[in-house]
Amino acid sequence: MAWWHGKGAVEFRLLGGVEAIHDGRPIDIGHARQQCVLAVLLIEADTVVTVDQLVDRVWGVHAAPRARNTLHTYITRLRRCLTVANGEVQIVRRAGTYRLAVAPLAVDLHRFRYLIAQAGGTDDRQAMALYEQALGLWRGEPFSSLDTPWINSVSTALVAERLSAELQHTDVQLRCGKHADLVAGLTTRAAERPLDERLAGQLMLALYRNGRQADALRHYRQVRRQLADELGTDPGQALQRLHQQILTADPALTNPGTVAIGSALPVPRQLPAMPQLFAGRVRERAVLTEFITAHANAGGPVVISAIGGIGGIGKTWLALYWAHQHAHRYPDGQLFVNLRGFDPASPPMDPAVAVRGFLEALGVAPAAVPQDFDSRTALYRSLIADKRMLVVLDNAIDSAQVAPLLPGNAATTVVITSRNAMPALIAGHSARSLSLSTLTDDEARHLLIGHLGAERVAAEPAAVTELVDHCAGLPLALGIIAARAASHPALSLATLAAEIRDSATRLDAMDTGELSVSLRAVFSWSYRTLPPDSARAFGLLGLAPGFDISKEAVADLTALTTQQTRTLLRELETACLIQQSEPGRYRMHDLLRLYATEQADADIPVEVRNAALGRLIDFALHTAYAAAKRLDRNQPPMQLAKPADCHPHPMESEAAALAWLDAERANLLALAAYAADNGWPTHTGQLSPVLWRYFDVRGHYDSALDLHTRALAADRVTGNRALASHTLVLLGLLHWRSGLYEQALGYYEEGLASCRAVGIRMLEGYALYGSGLTCASLGRFTQARNHYQDALALAGELGVGELEADARHGLAMIHRRLGRYEEGLAELDRAVSLARSARVRDLHGRTIHGIGQIYERMGRFEEALTHLGEALAIGRGGSRPLECYALCTLGATYQGMGDYAKANAHLSEAFDIARETGSLHLQTSALTGLGQLALATADPNQARTHYETALTLANRTGERDQQAHAHNGIAAAAAQLDDRTRARHHWQQALEIFAELGVPEADAVSRRLHGPDCGTVFSIPT
Repeated sequence: MAWWHGKGAVEFRLLGGVEAIHDGRPIDIGHARQQCVLAVLLIEADTVVTVDQLVDRVWGVHAAPRARNTLHTYITRLRRCLTVANGEVQIVRRAGTYRLAVAPLAVDLHRFRYLIAQAGGTDDRQAMALYEQALGLWRGEPFSSLDTPWINSVSTALVAERLSAELQHTDVQLRCGKHADLVAGLTTRAAERPLDERLAGQLMLALYRNGRQADALRHYRQVRRQLADELGTDPGQALQRLHQQILTADPALTNPGTVAIGSALPVPRQLPAMPQLFAGRVRERAVLTEFITAHANAGGPVVISAIGGIGGIGKTWLALYWAHQHAHRYPDGQLFVNLRGFDPASPPMDPAVAVRGFLEALGVAPAAVPQDFDSRTALYRSLIADKRMLVVLDNAIDSAQVAPLLPGNAATTVVITSRNAMPALIAGHSARSLSLSTLTDDEARHLLIGHLGAERVAAEPAAVTELVDHCAGLPLALGIIAARAASHPALSLATLAAEIRDSATRLDAMDTGELSVSLRAVFSWSYRTLPPDSARAFGLLGLAPGFDISKEAVADLTALTTQQTRTLLRELETACLIQQSEPGRYRMHDLLRLYATEQADADIPVEVRNAALGRLIDFALHTAYAAAKRLDRNQPPMQLAKPADCHPHPMESEAAALAWLDAERANLLALAAYAADNGWPTHTGQLSPVLWRYFDVRGHYDSALDLHTRALAADRVTGNRALASHTLVLLGLLHWRSGLYEQALGYYEEGLASCRAVGIRMLEGYALYGSGLTCASLGRFTQARNHYQDALALAGELGVGELEADARHGLAMIHRRLGRYEEGLAELDRAVSLARSARVRDLHGRTIHGIGQIYERMGRFEEALTHLGEALAIGRGGSRPLECYALCTLGATYQGMGDYAKANAHLSEAFDIARETGSLHLQTSALTGLGQLALATADPNQARTHYETALTLANRTGERDQQAHAHNGIAAAAAQLDDRTRARHHWQQALEIFAELGVPEADAVSRRLHGPDCGTVFSIPT
C-alpha cells in the first residue's frame, strides 16, 4: 500500500461528509452528484473503475441517456479542483475506465481500515492507541451528503465495520483495566443496540468491575428478555458463561488481563502444583534462569537431561519449581504435557496427541482441531506466535518427539525434561543442555529436614548420614524414606537405616547400577511395610492400563469395599507410592509402576491378576454405557459382555456423564487397546458403539478413529459380524464429519453389505441414510435420492419414525437444490411431525430449518424468519452445526430483505461457529454467504477473498456444489473489478459443475456467460 505523508498533502474524507483538504483548507469539489463521482473513485482508490460502474454507482437505475457525457464533464471539473495537489493526485483515463491515482492512506476510509488491521497484530497498549486513532477519523455517517443505492449500501457496511472496531477497542480497554471510563459510553451504546450480545457482555463486565454486580445481572435479564421477545432465542454461550461468572463472583473477572468478551484466546495455566518440599538446585536454577535470559535473544528451547538416563533425579520437580517462580514472565500462559517417554504402561505420547491437547487448552474446539498433523502443528504455532508463553515438555523420549512441539517464535520459552540426551535438538534448534547430578549431601539433608523437621534430623546425625548414603542423593528415594519416617514418628531413624541396610544387601541395584543407589531396595523397604490388602492393591495398580485411576475403579480392581479402598489409597499415598493428582484420582511414578508390576508378577497369582483386570475392564465398559444412556435417550439397548464382580459408577445426570467421560477418555482408549490384545476383544468391540455419541458430541475425532479402527479389528478377530457392522457405519459417519467423503462412502457401503448379511435392519437403514448424506455432499443427487428412498421404505417397514424423518429431510434437501420447493415442503411437513413424535430435538431443529431454507429460496422471507428463529433457538440449546446452518440461512434471508447489517451479523457469527466446530462444509457455507453479502455491498475485493477461501475448502472436501458456488462468486467479483477474462474462466467452471449437478443455477450462469457482466450470484448453499 502506497504511503501517505500527511503534512502538506491532500487529505480526503469520506467518514462523514465528502471533503478534500489541502494544507488545512477545504477544496471546493462541487455539488452532490460530482462529489459522488469523487467518492466512488476514492472508495476504489488507485484501482480501475469502468465507466459503466461509475454510472451505475452514481445514478443507479435512473441514469439518463446522457449520463456518460455528464460523467466526463464531472471528471474534467474534478481534475481542475485537484490541480492544487501539484500532481500528487490525478484522475487517469484509459480504455473506458478511470483510476484515481492517490495514496490510499490519504483517504480516511482506507486509513481507518489500515489502523484497525495494525491494531489486531500488536500488544494491547499499542492497540488501544491505534483503535482510538482509527475511530477518531469518524465525523458522522459516511457520505452524509450523498444518497444513491450503491453509496447507501457501502455506508451500511462501513457502519458495521465501525461498530466491530468499537467492540474490539472496548475489549482491549477492558483488558487494560479501563472499565471505570467505559460504563457511561457502553450504557448509551447498549441502549442503541439492545440485541448486541457482545456489547451487552462488555457492559456487564464493566459494571461488575466497578462494583455494580446487581446492575450487571439486571442488564443480563433485560437482554435475555428482549432476545426472547424479539428473536425467540436465548443468549449465546459466551454471554451465559459471563452471567454465571458474575453470579458466582468468579475471581478471574477481577483481573483485567484474563477476560475478553468475544473470541479472544483463553490464557492456559496448565502447570501442575509446585513441589511443596524442594531443596537445593541453587546452581541449576541460576543456570536455567541464565539460559532463559539468553534465550530471549537466541531463541532456542532449554533442555534438562539427567545423567545416565536414571529416573527419579528430580528433573520434573526442578522444571516445575522454576516454572512457578518465573510464571510472571509469561502473561500469555503456560502449557504443560507429560510425554510419557518412559511410562512402562503405555507407549510414548504421539506428538499429534500432545499438539491436540495444546490446541484445546488454547481455546480451539475439539472438532476444530485439524486432522492433518502438519496443519495441526501449523495452527498451534500460529496461535502462540508473538505470545509470551512457557511450554513445559516433561518426560520426553527423544528429539523427534519434541521437535513438532517447538514454537516458531522466540517469545515463547520451552523447557524439556528427558532421561536421554538430545544432541539433535541441541544441534538443530540451538537448545541449551542442563545436566542434573544427584543432590549433594547437604541438599539431601535439607530435603529430609523439610519432611521431618530440623530437630528430628539433628537428633540422629549418624542415622541421617546412612540414609543419605543409601539414597545417594536421589530425590525420589529420599522422598519415600522421609514419608515412611514421617508416618511413624515414634520409629527412630537408626531403625529405619538398619532396615534399608538389610534390604540393600539382599536386592540388586535397580537398572544398570550406574547410579550408586538401589531403588529396588528403597521401594522394597516401603512395600514390605504395607498391610496385605494395600500391598496387593499396589501391585494391581501397576498392572492397570491407563494414565491415572479413580477411586471407584480401584474398588473394582481390588474387589474391596469403598471404605477399604479409601483406607488402602490413603496408606499408599502416605507412603509416597502413589500421588493424588486431583480429588479422587491417583497416579504412580513410572519407576514405581515398574516395581509394582514386578511385585504383582511375583506375588499375585496369574488368575487373580486376570480376574482383577477383567473387573476393571467390565467397570469401564458398563460405566461408559450408563453414561452413554444419559447422553442419548434413544441409545439402543445393548447386550453387553456379562460383568464379573464389578459395580459400575452410577450417572445421575447428563453433566455427570460428560464429566466422567471427559476424565476417563484417555483411560478408556488405553483399556480398549489392552483388552483387544489380552483376551477381551469383545469388550473393545462393544466400546465402539457405546462411546460413539460422546466422541461425536465432543468432536474427539482422533479418539473416535483410534477406538473404531481398533474395534473393527477386534470384531473381526471374534467373528462378531453384528459389532463389525456397527463399527463400519460409525467409521462412515466419522469420515463424513471430517469431510473425507470418498472414504466415508466406502465404509458406509461395506457397512451396508454387512448389515444385510447379518440381518440388522435398523442399522441397515442408517447405513442407507449415511450413504445418502455422503452422496449428496459429493453432488451425486440421483444416488443420494435412491439411498434416501430405500431408507424411507425400510423405516416404514420397521416403524422407526426417527429414521423416516431423517430420510424425508434428506429428500427435501435434494428437492430444494433442484428447485422443486413444493415437493420439498411436503416432505418436511411429514418429517417435522415425525421428529416431534420421536422427541429428538436436533432432528426437529433440522427439519424446521429445512422449511426455513426453502421459504428463503422462494422469497417468502417473513415465513422463513419464523422457522429459522425456531431452528436457531434449538441449535443454541446444544447443536453447534444446526446453530451455524440457521445463522447462515438467516443471513441470506436478511440480505434478501435488504437488511445488510443483520445479514453481516448473522453470517459473521456463523463463520465463527463453523471454525470452532472444525467443519469444512460449514466454513464453506458461511464464507459463501459472506462473499455474496460483500458483492451486494459493492466490496468485490472482500468478496473475492471469501470465495477463494471457500473454493480451497470445497476442493479439500470434494463438494461439487460448494465448488460451483465458489467459482460463481469469484467470477462475479472479477466482473465487478472489470476482470472479464477471470470472470469468464470461473463462470465456465461453475457452469460445468452446475450442469453436471442438474441444478437451476446452470441456466443463470449460462446467461451470464453469454450476456453483459453483472457481478451477481444466485444462492447460498447450506
